[in-house]
Amino acid sequence: MTRAIATINLKGGVGKTTTTAAVGEFLAAEFGQRVLLIDLDPQTNLTTMMIGEHRWQQLNDVGLTLGALFLEAVDPRGQYFDIDKAIQIDASPVNAVRGVDLLASSLDLIEIQEGLTYRQYRDPYATWPVELLLNVVSPVLPRYDYVLIDCPPNLGMLTLNGLRLAQGYIVPTIPDILSTYGIPQLQSRVASFAHRTGHGIKELGLVITKYRAASSLHRAVIEQLQRDERIANVIPAWVPEANQIAAAAECVDHRTLRGKYGAGEQFEELRNLTEDILLTSRVLL
Repeated sequence: MTRAIATINLKGGVGKTTTTAAVGEFLAAEFGQRVLLIDLDPQTNLTTMMIGEHRWQQLNDVGLTLGALFLEAVDPRGQYFDIDKAIQIDASPVNAVRGVDLLASSLDLIEIQEGLTYRQYRDPYATWPVELLLNVVSPVLPRYDYVLIDCPPNLGMLTLNGLRLAQGYIVPTIPDILSTYGIPQLQSRVASFAHRTGHGIKELGLVITKYRAASSLHRAVIEQLQRDERIANVIPAWVPEANQIAAAAECVDHRTLRGKYGAGEQFEELRNLTEDILLTSRVLL
């Protein structure tokens, strides 16, 4: 059975996209899982990280990004979305990684999302606007062990589509005041959405990113989060702040995951993070 996990945070710049890509690549290369990455963020960062800007433009021009999927819902003149053609097979730029596919995002989603919001406003009890992704992706789910959904830093219609597909979610966050401030509100909104749709979504945990061991603030915030009864789990693998991890956002060919993300502590923490998500996500089915 396929486990679908959304990556969300209302705060940008917390390593959400890099976490999604790294967990997907480690699931495939280190644990033999078949993975589909879904980029719902109109910024297209996950897409360009995996396949580069030139390939993204080619896909966007012929209607093979998620822009075409959502455009169908707001404009009947839009291009038909063919998911089998849209899925990019073995999208990782790491030579040693096989089995990571991609559904690419589109800058066009910025405007298309407004049309979806308008239709939801006109019929607030309708569920179809948040089930577009679910309905299209469901036929291909048996091909994968994991689906990882990179959501925009908001709770708009695109993120709600991601949550409707997902059975669980993770929240990447820098352990500082600004990055963690809105987490209880995020949890509350996700729970409210799950109740409205009758679709259970389990919080798998917070993912600590850009951690600085020398920072007393980072240590204090993590301890505070671990004591907070509202937080289900602070995953005990803290991804360090490192130039090589930050540089992984650029689509460059690498031979191995160590070459992309760094050896030593960086590799070990990302592997530990992925293993924890692998074990924790077993409760989803």
